[in-house]
Amino acid sequence: MSLRRPLGPLLSKVTYRRWVYLILGGAISVPYLLFAAILIPSLVPVVASASNAAVFGLVAAFVVTIASSFIPAVRALEGVAVRELLDDPVPGVVFGPASGWPVRLRSSAMYLLHVAGGFGISLVSLLVPVGFGFSVAAPFTGRIELSAGSPIVVPKGWVSAWIPALFLLGIVLLAYVAWAVGGVLRRCSVALLGLSAADRITQLERRTEQLAERNRLARELHDSVGHALSVVTIQAGAARRTLRTDPEFTEQALGAIEESARAALDDLDHVLGLLRDEAAGRAPQAGLAELPALLSATRLAGADVEAEVRGEALIADVPPVVSRETYRILQECLTNALRHAGKVPVTVLVEVGEDRLDLRVSNRLGGVSVPGRDGGGRGLRGMAERVEVLGGTLSAGLADERWEVVVTVPWGKRR
Repeated sequence: MSLRRPLGPLLSKVTYRRWVYLILGGAISVPYLLFAAILIPSLVPVVASASNAAVFGLVAAFVVTIASSFIPAVRALEGVAVRELLDDPVPGVVFGPASGWPVRLRSSAMYLLHVAGGFGISLVSLLVPVGFGFSVAAPFTGRIELSAGSPIVVPKGWVSAWIPALFLLGIVLLAYVAWAVGGVLRRCSVALLGLSAADRITQLERRTEQLAERNRLARELHDSVGHALSVVTIQAGAARRTLRTDPEFTEQALGAIEESARAALDDLDHVLGLLRDEAAGRAPQAGLAELPALLSATRLAGADVEAEVRGEALIADVPPVVSRETYRILQECLTNALRHAGKVPVTVLVEVGEDRLDLRVSNRLGGVSVPGRDGGGRGLRGMAERVEVLGGTLSAGLADERWEVVVTVPWGKRR
């Protein structure tokens, strides 16, 4: 146990992933060094000395490195390298086009640190193993052949055994250095590539919008599919009872089942299209203009619906969101009437004014519910959520032995 901690970096996979990250930085530095090496000879006749030319070439290469660090593809490459080789220190960050200059500057700084640190570690990683290879035969030959014709002479035997041992120790220590430098760059990546406060707020807002959209889609499915299933259940029961005695009514009931199921499938296709981000599923949703079809389907289910629409000429001016949500509220009211009261008379009043929309639905209490269904209590809560989003008011309860739902939604210029 006492050796595991000091030997941890040497035995850890993290060390060698960091080492690969640094060697990648060294590989990236090669084109810049070649640029400097090619630029130097071309400038030697112009400048006073070769040393000045070398300095000028290195400065030019550094400028090119900085300039290339602002390329979007370079930022994406750096992000992938950090994510895969430094154990993803910045989860949730998308390494796409930079959103502004602060992000560009931080990404550029991370890239420059990667290239500089990688160059240093890569150079040492190349020289130390090569030095070990040249020196391993020194105790036996007394010579270190660094270049042809100019060997380094050393004593033979154990006296010079420390030379290859020193290089071997250097290779071992190099693993610790790579682990440490990689850890420093990992911490730098958190500061330089991590989400800023503004980015985190934007991400939270986007997440909130997604959750709100999912909540809305859940209400859409609850209202449309719930209404269709209520109609299908009631009509299927009626068709079963009149199959032999009243074929004409049975045919009407089956037609209502077909129509309700088709409408539910259309709504389901719309919702799935939104979830999959498919254009095919983004057909316009039902609104107040589809009220006649909704009322007709409810009548086919056996309910006696008496409807009155006032201000019908203004329906086209109602904002789509108000039209859509009001339609869903009415659909839920009719569904609840069928589900909990049965085939009782239902009165519907829709009044469209210049700055508000009023909806009133009432039905006699029938005391009948769809078999196998306990209600669940989600209908009123869903309607209340819709009305709250629209800034309107909703009241639901008993009024003169009738169940009544009253909704008022503001719209128009004074909304």
